[in-house]
Amino acid sequence: MNRMLQMLNRLSQWANALAGITLTMIMGITVADVILRSLGRPMVGIFELVAFAGAVVIGFSIPFTSWVRGHIYVDFFVQSFSLLVRKAIHPTTRCLGMGLFLMIGWNLILMGKDLYKSGEVSSTLQMPFYPIVFGIGFCCFIQTLVLAGDIVKIFRGQYE
Repeated sequence: MNRMLQMLNRLSQWANALAGITLTMIMGITVADVILRSLGRPMVGIFELVAFAGAVVIGFSIPFTSWVRGHIYVDFFVQSFSLLVRKAIHPTTRCLGMGLFLMIGWNLILMGKDLYKSGEVSSTLQMPFYPIVFGIGFCCFIQTLVLAGDIVKIFRGQYE
């Protein structure tokens, strides 16, 4: 089980690293576009690139953020319960989250297939949409596994 958790940690770190690289790319092309615009030579398609890259940054950073519990977690209400009740609430919310991310991931994969079959591309750069949609769908499945890992950690007493 420890090996599975370590592999899941590495997988979520990989996705987060890709999100970080993409965020750095967004900053670089934005700065380059601002400089080039001041010189009268704006870059074509920057809005599309930033939109695609923003989707990658958000989608690929979710699993690792959840793994390290770096998300906003409002537990004021939950902390008022006993440890036993909290140990019941945490797995329940993780199971609900797993169901949600499984549905989102599955629907994104179906959407990606439709976009691939239709050949839909962005208007300016003619970039296909489907790779981004497939990538975010894959990260939703990673998030589902992260939530399952949380349940394992909860039952081992390693979560709080």
